Amino acid sequence: MYKSNYQMTPQSGLILEGGGMRGVFTSGVLDNLMDRGIRFPYTIGVSAGACNGLSYMSSQRGRSKFCNIDLLDKYQYVGLKHLLLKGNIMDFDLLFDDIPNRITPYDYPAYAACEGRFEMVTTSCKTGRACYYEEKHDPVRIIDIVRASSSMPFVSPICYVDGEPMLDGGVADSIPLLRARELGYDNNLVVLTRNRGYRKSEKPTTVPPFIYRRYPHLREAIRQRNALYNERLDLIERLEDEGRLIVLRPQRPIEVNRIERDTRKLLALYDEGYACAAAIDFC
Repeated sequence: MYKSNYQMTPQSGLILEGGGMRGVFTSGVLDNLMDRGIRFPYTIGVSAGACNGLSYMSSQRGRSKFCNIDLLDKYQYVGLKHLLLKGNIMDFDLLFDDIPNRITPYDYPAYAACEGRFEMVTTSCKTGRACYYEEKHDPVRIIDIVRASSSMPFVSPICYVDGEPMLDGGVADSIPLLRARELGYDNNLVVLTRNRGYRKSEKPTTVPPFIYRRYPHLREAIRQRNALYNERLDLIERLEDEGRLIVLRPQRPIEVNRIERDTRKLLALYDEGYACAAAIDFC
């Protein structure tokens, strides 16, 4: 495990990648930050990163781990049966209604009262571009945004934010480092859910002609997604090597996939995330 120092400044930003169930790595990172009282002026999350980021912003330590591991073991909310029954690879009714409202309630007042900024990323179906949302006071809109940010292409239905059709923010901006820098946050800690050196296939993603036919810009964004993702990783590794960026990521290629259901693997990845964050000295 590596050691590194991070100097917190008013320009500090925390960038949280998605990755489906691989996001339990991020859950471990954020629990360690909360255990040490580490707060960033600005945080931005995509998909699973947005879900984890919400619990971080409300200071609900352990909530993401409970939702992603304990409740998965109990409810088995990921799998093909949900795709066949509800048209979604995950049970969104459970994830974005039962869990935040009844099973392990989300602390909306604590989120509204927190000082840091938090953005969640979606992809506009109309334009194929990333949309960045900040919302602290309207619980319904918060859930609309995070639901849309988590809606994976092909295996989740289109969601709506303010009446606009949206999908997973990872389509247009999987790792929103440039968004943070655009807003003036240039002292960043990036949390990834893949090991260093990982790259997606350069082959464009095939989008069948009958899928998203009303949204040609979305189809093109999906087709180019892998190339854009790899370009962003190239930038991140270069900035990291130059000492201009701190990155937390799994240290080895991981066995956890986006819809992983093996809770032993998930717990091990959570523990790795916690340990990686513990190796950072904040000052």
